[in-house]
Amino acid sequence: MKTISFIALALSGAVLFGCNQATNHEHHPSGKDTLAQSSQGPDHAGSHVYSCPMHPEVTSNSAGKCSKCGMALVHTDQAANSKKYRMEFLAKPAQIEAGKSAALSFTPKEESNAQAPVPLDVVHEKKIHLILVSKDLSYFSHEHPAYQAAGDYVWEHTFPSGGEYLLFQDFTPKGAAHQLSRIPVQVAGQPKAAVKYTAQNLDWKKDGYEVKLGFDKTPLQTNQATEVKITVAKDGKSVTNLDNYLGALGHMVIISADTEDYLHVHPLESQTQGPDIVFHSSFDKPGFYRVFLQFNHEGKIQTADFTIQVQSAPSNT
Repeated sequence: MKTISFIALALSGAVLFGCNQATNHEHHPSGKDTLAQSSQGPDHAGSHVYSCPMHPEVTSNSAGKCSKCGMALVHTDQAANSKKYRMEFLAKPAQIEAGKSAALSFTPKEESNAQAPVPLDVVHEKKIHLILVSKDLSYFSHEHPAYQAAGDYVWEHTFPSGGEYLLFQDFTPKGAAHQLSRIPVQVAGQPKAAVKYTAQNLDWKKDGYEVKLGFDKTPLQTNQATEVKITVAKDGKSVTNLDNYLGALGHMVIISADTEDYLHVHPLESQTQGPDIVFHSSFDKPGFYRVFLQFNHEGKIQTADFTIQVQSAPSNT
């Protein structure tokens, strides 16, 4: 398990987590502890401070909207605390098997006081956003563990095949900054042949839907502010009646092919309900990325997936 070094993107709609320095915290044979990385912003000396619940580093001295995700800034005159947190993970049964339900338990802990309860804020309608992906990024699931009286959050999950999976958890302790934990798990059972993504795929089709992914700048390059536009159609007609999902028209997760960079992106505010959903993003390193988009139409959540390639920006020398 690797400690996650956080990079806050100075543009609308994205949070980027790089996972590049290694630290492993084994808890016991059936569980793990992982240090969570914070998006802690600087202290502020002004008389009034407004900050984003999802991106605490985005602050203002007046009410407004977050420049990254569009959420309303919340009035707080105290900077987020500097405590360190970790996520304790326990699976029942301890050895997860493909095709069989397993209870996945997540307990947020304060690093310096493991016995203290850690209440969580509700962000985008949930206290924990759990992203489960296979190591090759061919499998994706976005879930929300339920709070239990014992203080943990539990999600029952059935993994489709054996092999390595990664569990990302987005959460925000009350009074603290946004955190991300990344936990690898090994699932017993017959593995699927690994998929290697080596070409861009910007078009997704299923059940009459067609979703196209476009950019305001091509080719995609590192360290470049980029507008990402999703266009949704069904049965050949533009979809103009999208419903909100978790408080937004869409949710996008972008993960690098090596799984070490993670972006959870929310769209800009829109006066319409489709067919376009607009995001802003940026990429720290070159290579292939998998993109997972979720949207709500006619009461059903759809998950579209794409593959993009990012090139190194030309040097200025």
